[in-house]
Amino acid sequence: MAVSAADEYWNHNTHYHPLVLRGVPRGCREALDVGCGDGLLARRLAPHAGRVTGLDRSAEMIERARALTGDAAGVRFVESGLLEYDLPEARYDFVCSVAAIHHMDFTAALTAMRDAVRPGGTLVVIGLANNAGLGDLLYSAAGVPAHHFHRFRNRRTAGDPGAPIADPDMTWAEVRDEARRVLPGAAFRRRVLWRYSLVWRRPRRSPGHPGATSA
Repeated sequence: MAVSAADEYWNHNTHYHPLVLRGVPRGCREALDVGCGDGLLARRLAPHAGRVTGLDRSAEMIERARALTGDAAGVRFVESGLLEYDLPEARYDFVCSVAAIHHMDFTAALTAMRDAVRPGGTLVVIGLANNAGLGDLLYSAAGVPAHHFHRFRNRRTAGDPGAPIADPDMTWAEVRDEARRVLPGAAFRRRVLWRYSLVWRRPRRSPGHPGATSA
């Protein structure tokens, strides 16, 4: 399905939707968006996947996602938290989550998403973290001019879906180190608009636990 112009908006989270979409593997059959909010990313995923499931524990967000999406084929929304949902193991070719994992137990949530990825599939997480020390503060300061530039550039479409918010309780280094422990070989990168990206591809052959690398 195509996303209508009226449905488009820009903020620090949607700014990274193109990065997420670049991670969708070719021939993707099943995609999962964890913490889908109003469903904008799920709708953007729809042309790239045979079936998209949006998962969110907010009843208000799921209601809005369903209203905005209508009867689009291949897109459905489920009202549930990730850790409460009976997530099928190794089911999805693509799993993503944008600005949602800090609302959950990080390790448990990352492990659940990892285990839901089928061999050869991809996991992409965009998240937030806290500063710890001068280096983090200086890096964050660099985001201020970038914010104003992009805000001006997208001034006509700037918007906020009104999803629940929470402050992150892990530092950038803590997120990086724990992500690399749970997802060996994952690519962690701190982004300028006060976000990080985490990209991991599950090996097609994964001996041992689901996070193991292939031989």
